[in-house]
Amino acid sequence: MSAEPSIFPFVLLGALGLLLASGVASAWSGRWSERTSVLLGVSGALAACLAGLGAALAALLFRVDAVRSFPWSMPYGAFSVGIDPLSAFFLIPTFLLSGLAAIYAVGYFRPWHGRNPGRFWLFYNALIASLALVLIARNGVLFLVAWEAMSLASFFLVIHDDEADGVRDAGWTYLVATHVGTAFLLALFILLGRHGGSQDFAAFAAPAGSAGLLFLLALIGFGTKAGLFPFHVWLPEAHPAAPSPVSAVMSGVMIKTGIYGIVRTLVLLGGVPVWCAWLVLGLGAVSGVLGVLFALAQRDLKRLLAYSSVENVGIIALGIGLGMLGTVYGVPAVAALGFAGGLLHVLNHAMFKGLLFLGAGSVVHAAGTRNVERLGGLFTRMPWTGTAFLAGSIAICGLPPFNGFAGEFLIYLGSFKTLLTAGPVALGGLVVVVALALIGGLAAACFTRAFGIAFLGEPRSADAEHAHEADVSMRGPMFALAAMCLAIGLGASAAVRIMEPAVAMLSGSAVAVSGSGPTQWLFPIACGAALLLLLAWVGALAFLRRRLLAGRSVRTAVTWDCGYAVPAPSMQYTATGFAQPLTHGAAAILRPQVASHPPGGIFPVAASFRSETPDVARERLFDPLFRGAANLLGRLRWLQQGRVHWYVLYIVVVLVGLLAWALRS
Repeated sequence: MSAEPSIFPFVLLGALGLLLASGVASAWSGRWSERTSVLLGVSGALAACLAGLGAALAALLFRVDAVRSFPWSMPYGAFSVGIDPLSAFFLIPTFLLSGLAAIYAVGYFRPWHGRNPGRFWLFYNALIASLALVLIARNGVLFLVAWEAMSLASFFLVIHDDEADGVRDAGWTYLVATHVGTAFLLALFILLGRHGGSQDFAAFAAPAGSAGLLFLLALIGFGTKAGLFPFHVWLPEAHPAAPSPVSAVMSGVMIKTGIYGIVRTLVLLGGVPVWCAWLVLGLGAVSGVLGVLFALAQRDLKRLLAYSSVENVGIIALGIGLGMLGTVYGVPAVAALGFAGGLLHVLNHAMFKGLLFLGAGSVVHAAGTRNVERLGGLFTRMPWTGTAFLAGSIAICGLPPFNGFAGEFLIYLGSFKTLLTAGPVALGGLVVVVALALIGGLAAACFTRAFGIAFLGEPRSADAEHAHEADVSMRGPMFALAAMCLAIGLGASAAVRIMEPAVAMLSGSAVAVSGSGPTQWLFPIACGAALLLLLAWVGALAFLRRRLLAGRSVRTAVTWDCGYAVPAPSMQYTATGFAQPLTHGAAAILRPQVASHPPGGIFPVAASFRSETPDVARERLFDPLFRGAANLLGRLRWLQQGRVHWYVLYIVVVLVGLLAWALRS
């Protein structure tokens, strides 16, 4: 298909325009009509997401590579947008999850309690538009403008509930972190465009011998947005503070713009030194293991899910690092399987993490708390939400037949292929196998704890006891995502076949991942067998229960209470106690802060136990750095004279300095 007559960029630009127009109209009408404001915001978001999703799917299926350029007044190139298989692949989860989260937001925020809903829809639609513009930008200046718009829109969404404790601090943490990452991206684009004299991607060229440095700048800048350890410090702060539909979009698709930036840089550079591949692999392993360990130690349900996003970004980085190793060492099959597994996990994570954040939002909406220690017994009160959350938990643990299994399975296959070869690439495969196995086991424990403590047992507080099921507008998106998790798991071969053009762009070869070999038959056999075994097991248990209870009276009673005459909810396992064997073993890494007053004497009067697990990267790296910067900048307060003519003088001095530098260079 010819790039010039292609209409795909126009369709996407039209969708972006519709998003912005509906957001502005919603904000304008929200001053006098809440219903009209919500209708304009959600209808614009849905229409634009459907149009963008259709264009992205068609572009990926037909392997479109189209670029459109328009003149604009900004320097260094034109207003260039385009779509290729890589952009199209990342656009699919962006529009899909954003549209479903928009529907969910209708029920989540109802009632608005007199607040103008237009503020939310303005920034939400602007976030979707800027996300899509980042993915289709083909000019460095345009990319950075879209990146900044995405950061600002998400910042205002994070602080939407600015009256709540800690929300503003979380917003500022996010804003500072994202701008630190942007500083590295600014340096990256300046160096890439300096040789060609233009910021158009087509003119980018890496100076000789600088590919490694440029990729390192990209890894820090984009890795901060993606949440790679140790650049993740904003993520466990911002995700719990944001409204749940926003958390779903931020975790499901916004952090994937960081992954997109990393792989797009690989395409632009054409090749990187081997140490870059090992660095990505190492960061992936560290992020995956530490992310899930910190998730195990959390009592805040949304904070747990935020750390789990660090874990899953680590899994994606493991696949990308494995693909880079396969490319550098000339093993095309390993490269294709690594990149395919990493990209497929991008899609899978958007589906099941979006589902889990929406499920957590339903819990918060119904029970009024995110503390899992105050939940319990929710499955009997919220069976639809509980079922959806269980599906997401199975998927995120990488268990068939759900989709989490598919992406990790491809990465495992690539790793096993390296073990059959000689040389350093085999060591990389061994690192991936060990890391994935450890991550998988810890993730299973983490989400057994999250689901079991929150949804099973008896209510641990009045909040949980009076919880209610979510609205139909909230349940619908959750079950749509759960169905997609199952569909992708069962149809993983078809999903991999569709995404092969994007994989080929990264691996540099046309090695088929799904057309032949193990992925053709192992996916349907493994997933189908798991589903049949699950159905057979459930059916056998139901049959056995019916036979055992036949002809007997059935009554409801409390769970066996170990001889206590008056059992209480406090006698159940706590979330902290459930995870204690694992977190205690990793105490040297997690460094928990424990305050314990055990019972004493024959008739103890009181006892207490309290533990906190602060983020070691924030405490040991970023907090000292930020304090040092604050002290240094505090010494410059004498510059703030409070007089306009002094500020004008500062501006003149800076402009003269810049002019002198430009003339000299």
